[in-house]
Amino acid sequence: MILPGATLGMLGGGQLGRMFTIAARTMGYHVMVLDPDPLSPAGQFADTHVCADYQDAQALAQMAQTCAAITTEFENVPADTLRNLAAHCPVKPSAEAVEIAQNRVAEKSWLRQHGFATAPFAVISTAADLTDACASVGFPAVLKVSRFGYDGKGQARVADLAQAQAAFASMGGEVCVLEKMLNLECELSVVLGRNEAGGIALYPVSENIHEAGILDISIVPARVSAALATQARDAAMAIAQQLDYCGVMAVEFFVVDGDQLVVNEIAPRPHNSGHYTLDACLSSQFEMQVRALCNLPLGATAQHTPAVMVNLLGDIWGDSQPNWAALLRYPQAKLHLYGKQSARPGRKMGHYTCLDNTLETALALAKQIRAAL
Repeated sequence: MILPGATLGMLGGGQLGRMFTIAARTMGYHVMVLDPDPLSPAGQFADTHVCADYQDAQALAQMAQTCAAITTEFENVPADTLRNLAAHCPVKPSAEAVEIAQNRVAEKSWLRQHGFATAPFAVISTAADLTDACASVGFPAVLKVSRFGYDGKGQARVADLAQAQAAFASMGGEVCVLEKMLNLECELSVVLGRNEAGGIALYPVSENIHEAGILDISIVPARVSAALATQARDAAMAIAQQLDYCGVMAVEFFVVDGDQLVVNEIAPRPHNSGHYTLDACLSSQFEMQVRALCNLPLGATAQHTPAVMVNLLGDIWGDSQPNWAALLRYPQAKLHLYGKQSARPGRKMGHYTCLDNTLETALALAKQIRAAL
């Protein structure tokens, strides 16, 4: 076990790194953050902010010499950086797991190979691949760039071959996945922690509503049958075990065709839909990340209160701060701001979580507050 007083490393300085840093420092650890942004949200709370690129040799050497263990807040950290650091100290999750999750082709191929249901898809390496792919996948479909796409970025809905060709050209000829657009009943996610010994702690299933490809609202527990919730948790656990994953991860699911589960993607890190755990569970997903990284017993995941989490995007800022008084007047509403210096449309600036005795009242309050903001 790595005990309080040790220094933990975080690759990435965004809001997920910030919330990990707060959890780690609360538990008595020191934190070193590596992020190229001098104004990084995590760097504001860290003991040390190394402002450098994720492949900077001197910065990596400093982390390797200082940190007892290292983790990451996002999947696009180069896998070679993780391998470099793993030669000196524990790195969780592993480069191998992150390498699968950071590439849609690798991820969907891995899921299919191991028997997990996905939407029908085809790999598009060149424009010539589109004709056969469109015929096999069908329309409507979504063309998604294989690397560095998130929150709806790097993807386009296409209704025919011509649109698919135009979208592929607009993505610069990058390798893509053409994925059948499914008729969704709802979207779910499961966040979990897994340790070196293979122990797993599962959080309740979250029901997620997206707008323009960005998570808008998470409702927990999800309004689905107990059987479907169990199926989702079992599938997420099986994926973590098959990956031999260590750390916190999330699995996103589509529900289609009468409660059939389809895996959308794997996130090798804490997840936006797990932010409710900060206020509604015995252990947050960020405390869980600290515990898994330090080889401590995994935290308790029981949810004590129904919760609705709402993302706060830069769109609501305008030329001034939102009307925070309209939120803070409610003692069962919890505000979390990420310390980002500039607001812009689509940028995640914070979130709030409404807690109440029933999901219905929590959801009604969440919608009332958003209208007021």
